[in-house]
Amino acid sequence: MFDKNIGLLGASSFVGQALEPMLARAGYRIYPFTRKHTSPEARSTAHPYPYWICVAPIWVLPEHFAMLQAGGVKRIVVVSSTSVFTKDTSSDPAEQATAKKLLDAESALQVWAERSGVEWVVLRPTLIYGFGKDKNISEMARVIQRFRFFPLLGKASGLRQPIHACDVAEACLAALESSNVINRAYNLSGGETLTYKAMVKRIFQALGQRPWLISIPLWLFGLAVQILRQLPRYRQWTTAMAQRMNCDLVFDHTAASADFGFQPQPFVLSAEDLPT
Repeated sequence: MFDKNIGLLGASSFVGQALEPMLARAGYRIYPFTRKHTSPEARSTAHPYPYWICVAPIWVLPEHFAMLQAGGVKRIVVVSSTSVFTKDTSSDPAEQATAKKLLDAESALQVWAERSGVEWVVLRPTLIYGFGKDKNISEMARVIQRFRFFPLLGKASGLRQPIHACDVAEACLAALESSNVINRAYNLSGGETLTYKAMVKRIFQALGQRPWLISIPLWLFGLAVQILRQLPRYRQWTTAMAQRMNCDLVFDHTAASADFGFQPQPFVLSAEDLPT
């Protein structure tokens, strides 16, 4: 009976909330781990839980290696990010640090897992959105709701592939159960490629508003970011984010489709994907 026990790190995240019912329907007995709560069963090694999925920030995973081994882990699927590629040369030191944390955590996972005889899979999604809880599309929607316009740098022609949290969750489950997927990393991108500008227009439309886009120079964008950063919600905004508006951040998910049937949906925002 224990072969369907699974630990879920980051259960309270919006990807975790999408994943938990999928795991339940697949017959898994779930032991949720969050920053604020861990089920008593999961702390015990009396009952082995051979499978794990980590949808928490990947850099927290090494803190739990000993616990996973004590629980008899055999296979783990971990969500990282394509930011490991897109932010490593960012003009913002904090973003460079994030890319390094991602890369270091991926490396630590690989070394630990291969030393411990644990099968590992890393999934690197692009721009995740969904349920009004993400830090990408939802934050853009909040800016539009608050100011009724959205600032763009230049033509904002950089290509994007937003991916829904449910598609990420489904990929986690599929990768966990696929016999073709062992000790490998996969990029996950959304089912539609569109420009940054077109993506913003979709958000306006989902909000029932007429798109009002204002193209401003980088120096003015930087000033606006400095002002917005005084508000807690926008503290993570940087001018580097604006500079990427004209950069293509596109990733091929052919390998994920071939190996475990990954089929992401196009970029469609439902009412539940918007912040309240």
